[in-house]
Order: sequence, then structure tokens, then C-alpha cells
Amino acid sequence: MTPAKALTAAAPSPASPSTARAINDRLALRLLQEEGPLTATQLKAMTGLSRPSVADLVERLTGAGLIEVVGQSGEQRRGPNARVYGIVARRAYLAALDVRTDSATAVVTDLLGRPLAQAALPVDAVDEAVDLLEALGREAGADRLHTVVVGAPGLVAEGGDLRSTVGLPTWHRELVAALQRRLPATVAVENETNLAALAEQRVGVARDLDSFVLLWLGAGVGAAVVLDGRLRRGASGGAGEIGFLPVPGTGRLPSATDCGGGFHALVGRDAVARLAAEHGWTGPLEEAVSGAAGEGFVDALAERLALGAAAVAAVLDPGCLVLAGGLGDAGGAALGRGGGRGPAPALAAAAGGGGRPARGPRPGPGCAVSVGGGGAGGGGRQPRGGAPAA
Repeated sequence: MTPAKALTAAAPSPASPSTARAINDRLALRLLQEEGPLTATQLKAMTGLSRPSVADLVERLTGAGLIEVVGQSGEQRRGPNARVYGIVARRAYLAALDVRTDSATAVVTDLLGRPLAQAALPVDAVDEAVDLLEALGREAGADRLHTVVVGAPGLVAEGGDLRSTVGLPTWHRELVAALQRRLPATVAVENETNLAALAEQRVGVARDLDSFVLLWLGAGVGAAVVLDGRLRRGASGGAGEIGFLPVPGTGRLPSATDCGGGFHALVGRDAVARLAAEHGWTGPLEEAVSGAAGEGFVDALAERLALGAAAVAAVLDPGCLVLAGGLGDAGGAALGRGGGRGPAPALAAAAGGGGRPARGPRPGPGCAVSVGGGGAGGGGRQPRGGAPAA
């Protein structure tokens, strides 16, 4: 093949009219989802499309029942008011299941993510749990659920299968299988820490970042890795198993099924509670990590966290570390003020979710640190790959 032919063969072909329409429609729907109701003029400005193209896509999406007129703008000026278009939220209903080691909670939302109904599901009784979820959907006004997303501890393979994991109950996998078998809905499964990272990427402190690592501090410790805008799972779904990271100060090494000798042994909830007790604290642990237990405790915990942060920065160079989970949310600002000693990156944290990451000293490939708030809840978390430390 001649160079000219090679260049010709490599040149991308223009999109067909149907493909271009699909791309434009998806772009408009994404803007309406993220920005809220918009006029045709606003859609034109945000998409860069011509006025006729915007008029065509509005007509298509309205005819398909995906958007509708939700109001008018321009009441304070002369001339006709502009129609304001919004997504038809009742077009589909979604469910989110937060599955923990000993509990499960379901929330049913409309297409815009607005919660409509919520209930705790029974554990160890998967058919009853599915029955209750269906009843919850009917309570929200749904004839059927369009999509069900399950967030659970444990390893999730690339295809979405929840893998059997030592230390986690078997009813997790049984519940997922029952949902897939009984519901005429798309059932997606994801590790809970990965979901928290996706939430921070879309609506939280990492929404303007292409690369970051979310560090979950709760009953256990875990991480989610986002590089170049994509969530990274690793070959077996175990990327982010930072609880198994060998670190000094634990007295032994972790094994393939026990993270007791790893980073988990320093910053898991039980380890943090013991550290607080050594500094004379007997109150709620979240108050301790927020600074109530004194600077000595905060400094000691920050130095422990810096061991993991240093490893993350040296290997991945993510640029930002988001603290999440019950202890991460509570202690972010205090840990930022107390960290930064020794060779590890400083834990400089923004006080609360929704802001830009605070920039601290960055020795080597360092990390700025920010406190999550977009989707990282405060519940406990077990390590994904093995049993929690005793």
C-alpha cells in the first residue's frame, strides 16, 4: 500500500445523518440532565448547533416523549416568551440498592434521580427483598423499573459479575441473581467505592478532574482509581485494594485473603479507634477525627494516612486524593491541617464537599487532597478482597 493510500484509508469517514442526529440528541439530553430546563436558544449556545438543527432535535425528542415544555422564560421582556424544555422525569424509573455486609437499602427515583420511595430490604431472604423492591417501585408510580444499580462491597469483574469474596456473605450474590432473574430491568452491579468515585466525578469535588483516587475510610479502607477520565478496575477487578498494601508499623504482612497486616491495620475503623483511645479519647470516633481528640491524635492519624497516600502518588500520580466514607468525610479538614510531615504528600483538604481541591505541598509526584461530598456516604465499608482484620 502506498503512503497516499494508507493516509486515505486511515482518514475517518464523516458521520451519517442518522448518527449525527443521535449524537446531537444525546448531547442535548445530557445538557438538560446536568443543567436543568433550557430554552432552544440556550441549547443552541451550549451545543454549537444551528438554530434549524436545534429545532429538529427538540421536535424529535418531544415526539419521542423524552422532553416536554416545563415553563416559559422572558416574562419580564417584550415579545413572545420562550419555551423552556426539560426531561420527562416520569419516562423511566430507576432503583439504587446500597448493599452492606449486614443490611440493604433501596431507593427508587425518577429519570432525574429525584428520590420517590425508600425502604430497608430484608437480608438472607432474597425473594422477599425483590418483592419489596417491586412494591417500592409501584409506590413511586412505576409500572416497571427500567434500571437497577447495586452497590456492594467485594470484587466486581469487568462484565459486572459480583465475585465470591472471603469474608462477605453469600446472600449478596444471591440477591443479584434474583434481581436479574425476576425483574424485566437492566441490573448493573458495581463496587460501592467505585460508585462513590463516579458520583464525585459527576457531581462532587472531582467533577473537573480527569485523574484522581478516592480513598474510602470507614469500617475498612478501600480506594477507587480514576485515570484519564476512566474508572480503572485492573485485571481482576481488584484495583484500589489499598487495604492490602504492605506498610511499616503493622508487625506483619497481609495475605491474599487477610488484609490485617496491611494498610487496613493502620487506618481501618478499629485501628483508628485504638489510636484515639491511646490519646485518651472515648467519645464518638467521627468527632475524634474532626479534631476533638486533639492535635496529637490528628497528627498521628494523618501520618498513617500519608503512608498510603505516598504509595498512591508514587505509583499512579493522580494529582488529587478524595477522602470519603464516614471517617474521611468527618476528618478531611482536620487531617489536612495535621498532615504533611515526613516524605509523604501533605494531606491538604478542602473543608467540605463541592469545592475545588485544596492544594498542599507536593514533594515529588504529590497529591492535593479534597473531601468528598457528591456521593461518598458515611456508612461502614468492608475491604473488597478479603476478611476484615480481627
